[in-house]
Amino acid sequence: MSYFPEVTAKIKYEGKDSKNPLAFKYYNPEQTVAGKTMRDHLRFSIAYWHTFMGGGQDIFGLPTFAHSWHHSSDPLDRAKHTLAAAFEFFEKLDVDYYCFHDRDISPEGSTFAETQKNFEIIINMAKDLQQSSGVKLLWGTANLFSHPRYAQGAGTNPNAHVFAYAAAQVKAAIDATHVLGGENYVFWGGREGYETLLNTDMKHEQTQFARFLHMAVDYKKKIGFEGQFLIEPKPKEPTTHQYDTDAATTLSFLREYDLLDHFKLNIEANHATLAGHTFQHELAVSATAGKLGSVDANRGDTLLGWDTDQFPTNLYDTTLAMLVILEQGGLGSGGLNFDAKPRRTSIDDIDLFYAHIGGMDAFARGLLAAQKIIDDGVFSRFISERYASYQSGIGKDIMAGNFSLEKATAWIAENGEPTRKSARQELLENILNQYI
Repeated sequence: MSYFPEVTAKIKYEGKDSKNPLAFKYYNPEQTVAGKTMRDHLRFSIAYWHTFMGGGQDIFGLPTFAHSWHHSSDPLDRAKHTLAAAFEFFEKLDVDYYCFHDRDISPEGSTFAETQKNFEIIINMAKDLQQSSGVKLLWGTANLFSHPRYAQGAGTNPNAHVFAYAAAQVKAAIDATHVLGGENYVFWGGREGYETLLNTDMKHEQTQFARFLHMAVDYKKKIGFEGQFLIEPKPKEPTTHQYDTDAATTLSFLREYDLLDHFKLNIEANHATLAGHTFQHELAVSATAGKLGSVDANRGDTLLGWDTDQFPTNLYDTTLAMLVILEQGGLGSGGLNFDAKPRRTSIDDIDLFYAHIGGMDAFARGLLAAQKIIDDGVFSRFISERYASYQSGIGKDIMAGNFSLEKATAWIAENGEPTRKSARQELLENILNQYI
């Protein structure tokens, strides 16, 4: 059975002049850029939850999609059809990775034991499909936010019974990720925050959540899981305020609770904008700390105040993102995961191909532009010159810790007012435009 009969062959690169909507215009998987193929640079991944489980609903409207793989009335049978459709999509789109939440890929049962049995059946099927297709798991995670039991959080829940249930669910999700050879495991604290401080002990909840993460670290070591643990920051929605509000806050939390050595960050573009930052900023904060692990590639609508998870098509965003990623030497075991969904009016299954092709081309163009900028050294040379005063004289002393307030006073008394220099922002923006 084919779930995508309109796509009769693997999507190919045809170049920017192609008029074929089912072809890549810029993403040429085997093209070499700075010694690596585009495939290896970009490490594209498909988000199971949006692509195969999404129904087109939004906060104001009911589902609009009618996917062919959702027609069975039996939840486990429907999960099997969905998994088969997913791997057909992966192979036809020619991507190497996918990601899932446990409850996306497998249905919840009436008991924990039944849920785990369903999960085991689907994971065994996924393992077989991975082996036959060559598609790999970028990361797995547990959905600790959808079920009513998690209405007040999971690792931060005031009820220890709920905490224990979440811990058991995470164990099963880590086990599944390990069995499938997942290269990472993600923690997204969808409800690890608070609605009001009138009923919240913030210090207790943060300490409790740190204990939750330490338990996961201990278990990872016990079973020999070598994948990278990732945390995905988000400022709000569904909670009013989440404890992993942005990259800087998350890094501070990890340092405070002795977890920094065990985690990197999974940065999502739409979460960055919800936090009042740019995508590039959140990537740069993470990379500067040596903690940029992976990326959820999407975008938000600046006119809307919620997580719209649109496909990335803004070439400025993709170019600036790839500058950060290339300058840190790539994403390692991470990748570019399309945590994005078609608009609820794009109701045909083939729209999934159009959406992903557009996102992949946008990042391919960003890669090419970013690498050319790096090769030409235009920004790095300007930045180096801008900070040149710290390479000698008092600047060198400042950075070496050989300067003091007293020395500053004496030096200024002798040298007086500094000469101002332009930051040349408009010129640099013009140069960026040239490369894009």
